[in-house]
Amino acid sequence: MRDRLEQLAHRLIEVDALLAEPEIAGDMDRYRKIMRERAELEPVVTVFNAFLSTEGDIEVAQEMVSDPDMRAMAEEELKLGKEKLEQLESELQVLLLPRDPDDGRSVFLEIRAGTGGDESALFAGDLLRMYTRFAENNNWRVELMSASESEIGGYKEVIARVDGDGVYGRLKFESGAHRVQRVPETETQGRIHTSACTVAVLPEADAQSDIVINPSDLRIDTFRASGAGGQHINKTDSAVRVTHLPTGLVVECQDDRSQHRNKDKALQVLAARLKDKQQQEQHDKEAAQRKSLVGTGDRSERIRTYNYPQGRVTDHRINLTLYKLGAIMDGDMDELTNSLLAEHQAEQLAALGQD
Repeated sequence: MRDRLEQLAHRLIEVDALLAEPEIAGDMDRYRKIMRERAELEPVVTVFNAFLSTEGDIEVAQEMVSDPDMRAMAEEELKLGKEKLEQLESELQVLLLPRDPDDGRSVFLEIRAGTGGDESALFAGDLLRMYTRFAENNNWRVELMSASESEIGGYKEVIARVDGDGVYGRLKFESGAHRVQRVPETETQGRIHTSACTVAVLPEADAQSDIVINPSDLRIDTFRASGAGGQHINKTDSAVRVTHLPTGLVVECQDDRSQHRNKDKALQVLAARLKDKQQQEQHDKEAAQRKSLVGTGDRSERIRTYNYPQGRVTDHRINLTLYKLGAIMDGDMDELTNSLLAEHQAEQLAALGQD
């Protein structure tokens, strides 16, 4: 492990030197790639440096033990140093776990209303607001790519791009079925209704290398954009529907007044869906060998329940219940996402131990 850590510390020095070169600053794609690597290296090297410093403190304390006047203080320093060393070693084990290469990427967040009709569409709107607030808390940027609005508010389907460092790593466990239990505003008897939405978190594909789309595999249709209730947004055929013929995947974008920009957005979403399809097929193969508690990414799996009468949110994968529904719906999702990540890391450590 130490050899690997020393290599990473040396690589961080190389990366910092690269970032100081003028030609790197002029190539934004390469600059972003190097910055992403630096963001991955820095936390590991910081903890490794603390580990080395603690080792040095322990050596000094061991030398002091032989001095009768200093023995008591030295023994206390040794005890604290060894405890700290164990803690740092555990941190380094987690930091050195195999990383998902997509963790640093931006994502396309897709939310679809499911069972529950209008109430499900309203909940889709609530989920989009929750993720948007969470993104704001993390200084990420949210761009609406496509939206099919419901007659009474909310969305039948909405796609947003969440742009920032480490977005996929924080949101990747959100894919699945989200269930809500509450009394709808239209309910006169005060009965609790249950409805659901599905969420898909797709890492953004790298335009250069991840997914190559053959133009001959695409059918591109244009049509007039319309809003909720069939009201025309504009009088030109600016909306775009892209169909990927080999897979049957269909993406529509109509939120921009420019047909060209709608086409670009649709192709970005299509690339992310194709990348996701490839990953799902790979995950299915791996799942046959080893079942993961939080990382299956099965879109049909019920992962979480939001119970409004009781003010609770329950994540069924890790049996976590939090009585802070209001705060979570306002974007305070750190406890949820951190617990899911910790469980995933514990699974990885256990798997490494078995191997």
